[in-house]
Amino acid sequence: MNDVLERLRAESTGSPEYEALLTADPDALADSLTSAGLPLWARELAAYRLGLAGDRRAFEALVLLLNHRDPPRCEAAARALAVLDDPRTARAAAALATNSLRTAYALHPVRLLAALRAPESAPALIATLSRLLAPHDPYWRVALACVEGLGALADARARDVLVRAQSHPRLAVAATDALNRLPGGHPDA
Repeated sequence: MNDVLERLRAESTGSPEYEALLTADPDALADSLTSAGLPLWARELAAYRLGLAGDRRAFEALVLLLNHRDPPRCEAAARALAVLDDPRTARAAAALATNSLRTAYALHPVRLLAALRAPESAPALIATLSRLLAPHDPYWRVALACVEGLGALADARARDVLVRAQSHPRLAVAATDALNRLPGGHPDA
């Protein structure tokens, strides 16, 4: 949490709004999410604080931040969404993870899906990984996160895609580890 607050403090460049948002009550934070003219850092601070407090009014703002091009914003949003415990979170993360036009920004939605362990998690990770196994796909970090997430979920439906992932040098070790975690283990082990 401190790393997020320090990043946002730096972005605020000493704005008095930063200190005000740090001590604002939940209603004031929720109001700030829809206030005109607030900078992105202020909206992120309000959404992050609300999310960590379990206030579902932060959901939409956090999903937008989860889909942001700036990795630290995505990571902070994923952290808050994991705590928020909103039933819509897994569907939103799955939609972001499987969107082929947003693959460059899918790392944190993929990690969030694995952490949520929701019914949507394994199918979304399997679909995303399947798409990323094409030769020379540049998003190997997202593919690796899918492999690691599928290993953590230990869902037998992932067996075929994990076997295919073993043929990719950057994924082979993690894929073998994930296969060993599946019920029944790895068939070749």
